[in-house]
Amino acid sequence: MKKEKFNVVGMTCSACSAAVEKAVGHMDGVSSVNVNLLANHMTVEFDDTVVEASSIISAVTDAGYSASLAGAESQVANADKNHVQDEIDEMKQRTIVSMVFMILLMYVAMGHMVGLPVPSFLLGVENATTMALTQFLLTLPVVYINRKYYQTGFKTLWRRSPNMDSLIAIGSGAAIVYGVFAMFRIGWGLGHRDLDLVMRYSHDLYFESAAMILALITLGKFLEARSKGRTSDAIAKLIDLAPKVATVIRDGQEVEVPVLNLVEGDIIVIKPGQSIPVDGVIVEGNSAVDESALTGESIPVAKGVGDQVISATINKAGAFRFRATRIGDDTTLAQIIRLVEEASSSKAPIAKLADKISGIFVPAVITISIAAFIVWLLLGYPFEFALTIGVAVLVISCPCALGLATPVAIMVGTGQGALHGILIKSAEALETSHAVDTVVLDKTGTITEGKPQVTDIVPGSNLSPTELLTLGASLEKPSEHPLAEAIVTKGQEEQIPLESVEDFLAVPGKGVQGTINNQVYLAGNLSFMRDNEIDLGEFEAKADRLAEQGKTPMYFASQGQILGIIAVADVVKPTSKQAIQDLTKLGIDVVMLTGDNKRTAEAIRRELGIKTVIAEVLPEDKEREIRNLQGQGQIVAMVGDGVNDAPALARADVGIAIGAGTDVAIESADIVLMKDDLKDVTTAIKLSKATLRNIKQNLFWAFFYNTLGIPLAAGLLYPFFGWRLNPMYAAAAMSLSSIFVVSNALRLRRFDPNK
Repeated sequence: MKKEKFNVVGMTCSACSAAVEKAVGHMDGVSSVNVNLLANHMTVEFDDTVVEASSIISAVTDAGYSASLAGAESQVANADKNHVQDEIDEMKQRTIVSMVFMILLMYVAMGHMVGLPVPSFLLGVENATTMALTQFLLTLPVVYINRKYYQTGFKTLWRRSPNMDSLIAIGSGAAIVYGVFAMFRIGWGLGHRDLDLVMRYSHDLYFESAAMILALITLGKFLEARSKGRTSDAIAKLIDLAPKVATVIRDGQEVEVPVLNLVEGDIIVIKPGQSIPVDGVIVEGNSAVDESALTGESIPVAKGVGDQVISATINKAGAFRFRATRIGDDTTLAQIIRLVEEASSSKAPIAKLADKISGIFVPAVITISIAAFIVWLLLGYPFEFALTIGVAVLVISCPCALGLATPVAIMVGTGQGALHGILIKSAEALETSHAVDTVVLDKTGTITEGKPQVTDIVPGSNLSPTELLTLGASLEKPSEHPLAEAIVTKGQEEQIPLESVEDFLAVPGKGVQGTINNQVYLAGNLSFMRDNEIDLGEFEAKADRLAEQGKTPMYFASQGQILGIIAVADVVKPTSKQAIQDLTKLGIDVVMLTGDNKRTAEAIRRELGIKTVIAEVLPEDKEREIRNLQGQGQIVAMVGDGVNDAPALARADVGIAIGAGTDVAIESADIVLMKDDLKDVTTAIKLSKATLRNIKQNLFWAFFYNTLGIPLAAGLLYPFFGWRLNPMYAAAAMSLSSIFVVSNALRLRRFDPNK
């Protein structure tokens, strides 16, 4: 299977996107198609041995739209940015032309009614033809500048997949055709001296209604385009983060080259204040790097030789050089942009419901409009009255608001997630997260730091803590055991000079021994001490207490006597306890899933206040435990970071990977946390709840608006209250509904995870 992204031009509403999806989805070899109405994208998964990309483009063209293959990710990102601005510029030009000629038309048609001076050659029954022709000529520029509505609308109508443009084209077109008919009737009346006929048709031209419909809808589209541009601000900000040039060492000299020309292995020079162009590893120097743009972490991170640096982060302090390891579309920034774009392109289940409704909505509206027109004629009302009713139904029913309700909220929501260091890989994950009632946490690397650290130094009466640490670090230096590494690292942090060790011997599963200054020392577990007949005294009880806390005690002895204990543990991350408390406050059950022993797991459970712990679970059994929870009717989110978590992440309703974890875990997850901070799990769930609430608000108002608007436009209230809707007001109402939905979605930009 091959997955390709296509640019699609000409879509204006959810009926358009539904038509494109239908046209491509029915093709042989196509397994899935997702159309992004806001970004004018289409992602298609297809068997390239059965169907070619060119055939997919032809199917879109046959449906009444234009399509082309998107390029590389970085090019697409910039193309999107330009496309949005081009759309805004085009809509601005159309709006200005439309509004200028509409105002002139309204002045000519209605100026004399409010006492404004109108040229005398346009006034009076004798000048009715001149007045009608002037209005017609002022309408033509508005029609021409907005001809896309007619081109797309009638083309899709002909192909039996009418969309919003079809409603606009039929509605305004009917008003114009009737206006031309009225012009002929005026001419006939003047020629036959039937002044009553002339007077009647002079007041029923409807050119101003047609121009007003087009102008107001175009104004709404312009405001909508500007708002849509703001929804993609998150991606635009990410794109702008990366520098365009980099300073590279070539032939021993520092030279500036475009970032596009960098190759893996290049040594790049970074000075204070500069942005890092690609991913790499520091080979010289040290600094503090501001990674807030990608991770949300406000405090700069200290970096030295051997540490990784990420593209688009900012060097704050010292200068350094690093070797490029990921360039172009492989950089972290490019992957983030791709993930955010894919999430925006995907559809949440609630969006698919709206699409189904939109697919039958437009044909239903056309049917209602024709039925209303015929019914009012049969009731004996004038042709002009029935036409006004039919046009008003068409115009007010345009499903712009319905089509925008979900995708604009999804785009803003995923963008806000990216700005908070949370990468949501699909709209479905964004929607599902709001319903999560159980969060399963892996222990090592997720709740804890993932590497052992010295937690306690308990010396005997003859040694100070520093002396015991000096002995421990010196003796463990030759060892490769992870616990030994933790003690040596602690010694380096304390800047303790190490003693040289002779006759070093490692006893597997027990400990080590060695000679320092002609004296033999032992370091190891309880079994090792007993093998060497060391009298532990009160230290055995101290070691038991440390073990109860989930720590691993290591004994140190010499000449038959115990010298002290150094305890090592995989310590809990500073924010883990608060994160678990926050999840509990949201009414979510927290479960810890670990392969560690029950004693250690129980100690962490007590420390963090976790209700349920499943310990001593083999890696291959983690996925089974997730299935068991789901079998109990729970909606499960799994949070992990390792290769052994990948099956469980894939099985969970929502898989959440810690960003510093393995590539396999990240690929298997639905959401990626760029920081090693469990509090972002709560943020992701809160963002999901806020986004879904926003979508429901949008859908409610879109449906509520049409539920009220269509009966009013159809004239159901006219016999009782004399209320009917002029097509001009219908156009204004339709535009306002779309602007309302987009504005409501933009409120998500104020999302605060701390509220």
